[in-house]
Amino acid sequence: MAFLRFNIVSKLCLRKKGSLALKLFCFTFPVIVFCEFLIYYIVIIQCHWPKLKNQAPKGREQTSDSVLKAIFLSDTHLLGEIQGHWLDKLRREWQMERAFQTALWLLQPEVVFILGDIFDEGKWSSPQAWSDDVRRFQKMFRHPTHTDLIVIVGNHDIGFHYEMTTFKLKRFSQVFNFTSEKLVTLKGINFVMVNSVAMEGDGCKICRTAEAKLVELSHKLNCSFQEQSQYQKKCSNVDKPPPSSPILLQHYPLYRPSDSQCTGEDAAPLDKRNDPFTEKYDVLSVEASQKLLWWFQPRLILSGHTHSACEVLHNGKIPEISIPSFSWRNRNNPSFIMGSITSTDFSLYKCFLPFENTVVAIYCTAGAVLVLLTLVHFQPLFVFLFQFVQYLITKHKAV
Repeated sequence: MAFLRFNIVSKLCLRKKGSLALKLFCFTFPVIVFCEFLIYYIVIIQCHWPKLKNQAPKGREQTSDSVLKAIFLSDTHLLGEIQGHWLDKLRREWQMERAFQTALWLLQPEVVFILGDIFDEGKWSSPQAWSDDVRRFQKMFRHPTHTDLIVIVGNHDIGFHYEMTTFKLKRFSQVFNFTSEKLVTLKGINFVMVNSVAMEGDGCKICRTAEAKLVELSHKLNCSFQEQSQYQKKCSNVDKPPPSSPILLQHYPLYRPSDSQCTGEDAAPLDKRNDPFTEKYDVLSVEASQKLLWWFQPRLILSGHTHSACEVLHNGKIPEISIPSFSWRNRNNPSFIMGSITSTDFSLYKCFLPFENTVVAIYCTAGAVLVLLTLVHFQPLFVFLFQFVQYLITKHKAV
């Protein structure tokens, strides 16, 4: 009799198996869609383009056409074939792709700057591995024709100074149209892009070429501010950019002793903020930093490399913003900078991406609910098995 009842209960549970599968799918599918798609829209739609604080001078009314909408991000670190586990690569690249594509669609920037360390293993990757990494990058960071994507080289792309070679630099330049020490002008705004790895100051061939280009760019920018009658001989044959103080873009930050003065939820962890920085490794040397400040007198400096946020003032007036890593592999709370920029003014806003621990918590909660639903579905079978075991124990004692 007991076995007959067990048979009946089992058959009833099996008949409901299809309904259980449907219930589990109807619950699981929305959770996956939310965590892998919708959450990026919900978080990024809350970000907004910052308004400029200063009014335009009289006679030069500020229009939407004169304001450049730019996004700055850094340190994507696409994993390579040597140290990158396939599951880690799949997860992190999916996250960055969804975040980037969602930001493009919602925010409609005119230009996106990536401040170095595009790849994690560019410094030692083989030609085949390099081609594969580039292909994945181009898929992840695809963009419409009306949006410019400008990439700056980092130490993981071509190696630290002692690993950097002409071949690696040329390979990077051919893909990303990056020329060391390059001036880009958009809407009358001058951006100076620096190859931080070439600022070693030891007179190497790449370093000498880089510094010579920087001096040339500095001369052009200085000439743009001179009146026609002044410095006529020195500036007569110079292709002058618009007279606008430049924005300096580079991978390494300018020299600072440590991150001890950095604050905010995405600054370096408290136990690491006082760790001293090494010149030419964590930050540029004092000498290289002073040269860049002297040559360009920038109104703003944007950098990456440390994977953490920081805001410092150089010479008491020139702000530098260090942008955290864009990869969830390096941070629980990645972000990017949105900038509304004109030739005379700028305003910045930090847009945070979904927190990793939030997504993990949602998945863990969903997993617990799935287990609960399964247990509830098979409850009659579990109850009968418990009663059947009790029956067998009682019968055994009676014998």
